[in-house]
Amino acid sequence: MTMPKSALAETLHSSLVALGEDPAVHPQAGYLAYLALLQRWNKTYNLSGIREPARMLTHHVLDSLAVLPHLHGTRCLDVGSGAGLPGLMLALARPATHWVLLDSNGKKVRFLNQCVRELAIANVEVVQARVESYEPDAPFDTIISRAFGSLAAFYAATVQLLAPGGVLLAMKGPAPGAELEPELTAQAEGTTIPLRVPGVEGGRTLVRMQPRY
Repeated sequence: MTMPKSALAETLHSSLVALGEDPAVHPQAGYLAYLALLQRWNKTYNLSGIREPARMLTHHVLDSLAVLPHLHGTRCLDVGSGAGLPGLMLALARPATHWVLLDSNGKKVRFLNQCVRELAIANVEVVQARVESYEPDAPFDTIISRAFGSLAAFYAATVQLLAPGGVLLAMKGPAPGAELEPELTAQAEGTTIPLRVPGVEGGRTLVRMQPRY
């Protein structure tokens, strides 16, 4: 059953308040326009296993926005961005930051480029490449991913792209502590941050890593 747009808008507004955000400074129409695009493209390209707009709102948009307080600096990279999560949502929320959305999948990159055009997002660059072969013009203050796999693999693939003092952010499920193995913690200082996302059961966590230079 499709939730009416007005109900989606009301849920979005109240959920931003629950996240501790001021709805007045958020491009709420942009988030809803993104959901409409995702629904339309999802019928052909299968970008998300979630089909219901209400669950797309909670599990994609709000899940992404929950990490806003933990972003660092102004130059950010979303690795394996997929349907633009979390990077596209974070770019909409923070127009003063510059975002690179990196993905190797052609259909996902086409969707991201369409989002950038239709939503008129000026602070996003979409790049089709594997992270192992990606060579940016400058390093990043924040590198984030919610679909990379193990923390050790994420760290190994991205640490060379990080600016001095920068942070790596891995979005995880409720209990990723076991992934912070001794070999990884010897290289990086890791902090596990619980996230409370309105409408998402089971808990979410953010693992923040900084190299031990």
